[in-house]
Amino acid sequence: MVDTAERVPATPAAASRPNPASAAGASPRVDVEALGRQLLGDWAEARLASRELSSRPEMQKIEGLSVADHRKRVFGQLGLLVENGQVHRAFPKSVGGEDDHGGNIAAFEELVTADPSLQIKSGVQWGLFGAAVLHLGTAPHHEKYLPGIMSLDVPGAFAMTETGHGSDVASIATTATYDPESQEFVLDTPFRGAWKDYLGNAAVDATAAVVFAQLVTKNVNHGVHAFYVPIRDADGAFLPGVGGEDDGQKGGLNGIDNGRLHFTGVRIPRTDLLNRYGDVAEDGTYTSPIQSPGRRFFTMLGTLVQGRVSLDGSATIASKIGLKIALTYAAERRQFTAGSDTDEEVLLDYQRHQRRLLPLLATTYAASFAHEVFLHKFDDVFSGTAATDDDRQDLETIAAALKPLSTWHALDTLQEAREACGGSGFLTENRITSLRQDLDIWVTFEGDNNVLLQLVAKRLLTDFSRKFAKADAGALARYVVTHAAGRAYHGSGLRSVAQTVRDFGSTARSVNWLQESATQRELLTDRVETMVGEIAGRLRPASKLNKKAAAELFNAQQNELIEAARAHGELLQWEAFTEALEQAPDAGTKQVLTWLRDLFGFQLIEKHLAWYLIHGRLSPQRAQAVTAYIDRLLTRIRPHAVDLVDAFGYGPELVRAKIATGAEGERQAEARAYFAEHRAAGTLPAQEKSQKKR
Repeated sequence: MVDTAERVPATPAAASRPNPASAAGASPRVDVEALGRQLLGDWAEARLASRELSSRPEMQKIEGLSVADHRKRVFGQLGLLVENGQVHRAFPKSVGGEDDHGGNIAAFEELVTADPSLQIKSGVQWGLFGAAVLHLGTAPHHEKYLPGIMSLDVPGAFAMTETGHGSDVASIATTATYDPESQEFVLDTPFRGAWKDYLGNAAVDATAAVVFAQLVTKNVNHGVHAFYVPIRDADGAFLPGVGGEDDGQKGGLNGIDNGRLHFTGVRIPRTDLLNRYGDVAEDGTYTSPIQSPGRRFFTMLGTLVQGRVSLDGSATIASKIGLKIALTYAAERRQFTAGSDTDEEVLLDYQRHQRRLLPLLATTYAASFAHEVFLHKFDDVFSGTAATDDDRQDLETIAAALKPLSTWHALDTLQEAREACGGSGFLTENRITSLRQDLDIWVTFEGDNNVLLQLVAKRLLTDFSRKFAKADAGALARYVVTHAAGRAYHGSGLRSVAQTVRDFGSTARSVNWLQESATQRELLTDRVETMVGEIAGRLRPASKLNKKAAAELFNAQQNELIEAARAHGELLQWEAFTEALEQAPDAGTKQVLTWLRDLFGFQLIEKHLAWYLIHGRLSPQRAQAVTAYIDRLLTRIRPHAVDLVDAFGYGPELVRAKIATGAEGERQAEARAYFAEHRAAGTLPAQEKSQKKR
């Protein structure tokens, strides 16, 4: 058998890989301004306008406020957003919007730099409450309700989640039963677990809500639908039949008045069913343009995917802020006289510090480039440019893959950044702890991360099975033989032996092979495909089992499913980073970004080295080369670290951390000048150790 992987020709990108040094022998340099423009993406104007707005003191978080005062301040800031007009971008031009879906999300994400509570509360008002009316309602609802929502005359809540059912929306228990005599829906919360919970705006501000409930008419349950429901009067008191309570203080985002709602015999007009995907006639007859209840349900939820899009983007921005603080500080802060009798070392010159922060920087760049691709996909679907069922399913799968990765990464990055800044990082004035508190909830709202990754895995399995949906026995047999042969070859160690022979004991040869784009793509792709294929094989008997046994078999593969989905998301990020290299503004910047991309790819391979060794994809020789090359990359990237975070474009007015203002550099310079002056003057006291040597 021939090891064809060894003979993949160099790609044009690999062949044109810029030399680390120019013809004159100079090291590459990052064009910070040009790279910053690339990072802004195609909605640069919207992002810059939102950053300008976020830089105003009246829009920014004041640390230490009471819950009540923080809520009051954030609600007032919503009014400033209305005056500014940026939050209306996604609404139709017919009601004063701009029909700009991508620009709307881009601008919205940047509000996280002002105050995450402001970002999420505005998202509740216009991205959930308003978007539900827009995307689930029809023209009469738009004309009647959107003007008040856009102007904030009608603050609203998005009442989907229930205490007893979070991510499992299909199983919510609140009902909306149609009464044909009065032509009204009657909303009821049958038990305590069915209370609507964790709803932004519900505790204090909301006067109306979009309520998700099981639609029942003529004694038939047609599944979850959305209803426009007034909940408070002009004085802020609950309307008859509506009740609720405050969720109270939370671990973060305390500028948002999260609360609970419940309903007892609350009647609303038949016409307040948001009826784009399902309608009820006066006599109670139900109709829908989508006949399948399951497909109808997922189509309705799919229209609200923008929440996951924005969380992916804002989490990546939070990672950028954390790294801007930590790497700026690390390039100035000095500690220990390791290589000198007089001068202390800069933290960022320590290999361990580089290992802690630079891989996080590489992942943040990968997440940023992937988000731009994601945002384009979102804009194409919602603008109608590419809005087929397949396009929508692709968008939902990308959202479910990237949102978990970026939100987990943000928490990891902020925690490492905090620790890397020592006690200074723990001070509230340096922003990191506050950001991490507020972003903690990102990993479980708009879809719990583990549940979302299961959705991705199911899509991967579906795509895998579709390859053989119409295959004849011969085609399937050929696949099985080929797949089995490939596994036997990898597993037998033949591939590993071929790698070792090819390298002839040379780490340099191993590195040369591993740093090629084609090799990294092969290794990352192969892992996804192999994992999915193995899971599919183990799940194949499920079709012949009863429901309980099939569920148990699926449950036994849950961890592997999530790992496969995560690997798929990481591959999406790597691909986006690799594509972005072709847009680099100049050769020097491209070289540094290539090193950073390689660092991202190599750390993924290093993280899963056991898998690659067990499955025979890497020899021990090449596995060792992975770590060796990471160490080499850290040394190459280190001189460019500050330029790479400066390219994010967040100045002091948005970072708002004292240790990232240059103050630490000034303190260190003052200290060094003090000791240098006294050494020169001979006025420093003698050290005890020097006396003992005499």
